[in-house]
Amino acid sequence: MPINRTDFTTHFVTWAEQNTSTHRCLVLTRDTTTTPIIGMAWLAILPRVPSPRALHRMSGDLQCVYVIPEARNTGLGGHLMDEILATARSLGLERVTVHSSPRAVPAYVRHGFEPSPRLLQSHMADHPKG
Repeated sequence: MPINRTDFTTHFVTWAEQNTSTHRCLVLTRDTTTTPIIGMAWLAILPRVPSPRALHRMSGDLQCVYVIPEARNTGLGGHLMDEILATARSLGLERVTVHSSPRAVPAYVRHGFEPSPRLLQSHMADHPKG
């Protein structure tokens, strides 16, 4: 059930404050007082199990690339993706994954993401507790 905007905003700000050690947020702004923030993207940084070849391993998950509707189709989403990938490289991440809607797959592919036959997932809603 959706919640109202005020409750969501309060929850989101609290969540962002609590997750600063595991997530990086990039924000696009413009010089205006009406809608200064026009886009954002989140990179979740995940530690991986050490291997004999690499004791310190990290990967990333690109989450929530968002551009306000009136600023879409202008390349801003692609700019966010490129900057997230640059951040991932600077952090030494092994890989960055993204879970995309079918509509957005071509945009991710244009910015360096590719389908992987080795990436599998299980939807928890399909597996009841027991």
